[in-house]
Amino acid sequence: MAASAHGIALLSGGLDSGVAAATFAREPGQALRQCLFFDYGQRAARREAEAAARLAARLAVPLVTIALPWLGELAARSGSRLVAGTGALPYGSERAPGDAASAAAVWVPARNVVFVAIAAAHAEAAAAQWVVTGFNREEAATFADNSAAFVQACDTTLGFATRNAVRVTSPTLAWDKAEIVAAARALGFSAGDFWSCYEGGAAPCGRCESCLRSRWTR
Repeated sequence: MAASAHGIALLSGGLDSGVAAATFAREPGQALRQCLFFDYGQRAARREAEAAARLAARLAVPLVTIALPWLGELAARSGSRLVAGTGALPYGSERAPGDAASAAAVWVPARNVVFVAIAAAHAEAAAAQWVVTGFNREEAATFADNSAAFVQACDTTLGFATRNAVRVTSPTLAWDKAEIVAAARALGFSAGDFWSCYEGGAAPCGRCESCLRSRWTR
């Protein structure tokens, strides 16, 4: 990266995005201009927003909340279980937290490319060079929009779409969840600093794919 690099972080309140934002911000010459939280009516929106606010405050970075009700409507129309009224969430096990079927059940139409595009617009307006995301190789196995190929495709598109050629960076891109948890511990985080559950109850459900993948005891 350049000697002085500024980023706009996608911050869901979960483990991956929190570690990615903190990792980016701690590198010499790098700083976050903003963190963005998206509320599209997901089951855990309130708990995620609370965690994102705490994380942004810890990073001393402004948090901007962006409502995308239309995305939630499209998710519901497509049957995504991440929004209410579309059926129960799929549950996995520690041995098999998720597969292609569970990924399809929680898929939100074009979600990550929508998020990246909005963040890139914020980055261009703020003269920032990077959109910071928490993509990782473990989830990339079932979610193609977490992969290195997706990042490369975004960079190609943003080279045309932004005047300052905003790019996507994912400090967690080559890591699995165990490595992300180890990085979180090294950064001084604890499990309670994040909300990674698909549900929005009083405590993480411990059974959904996101909970099972993000276990600190794995």
